[in-house]
Amino acid sequence: QVRLAESGGGLVQAGGSLRLSCVDSGRTVRPYTTGWFRRAPGKEREFVAAIKWSGTDTDYTDSVRGRFTISRDNAKNTVYLQMHSLKPEDTAVYYCRVSYYRGSTLYVDWGQGTQVTVSS
Repeated sequence: QVRLAESGGGLVQAGGSLRLSCVDSGRTVRPYTTGWFRRAPGKEREFVAAIKWSGTDTDYTDSVRGRFTISRDNAKNTVYLQMHSLKPEDTAVYYCRVSYYRGSTLYVDWGQGTQVTVSS
């Protein structure tokens, strides 16, 4: 059974850092991409960053580019989101999402989320 487990969230002061982890277990097919999304209170869930299985292609939303770094350790089935220079507007529940192909159909799995709170 596939399970995505996020961890690393917490309370941090503005300017601080956190590292989120997403452990992907039970998967029998290679992931296509793994991404981080977030939902702030009262807002829609939004894309934050993504990385392909190869680790060579990454993408970021403009508001986090230069502050956040996504990386992966395929030996540990883990994707990380290193967050620096955190701002109160980064406060949200952060979700890990894995996309994968079965044949020509793309599927996605979501984690349960981890809360990040940045105090001013």
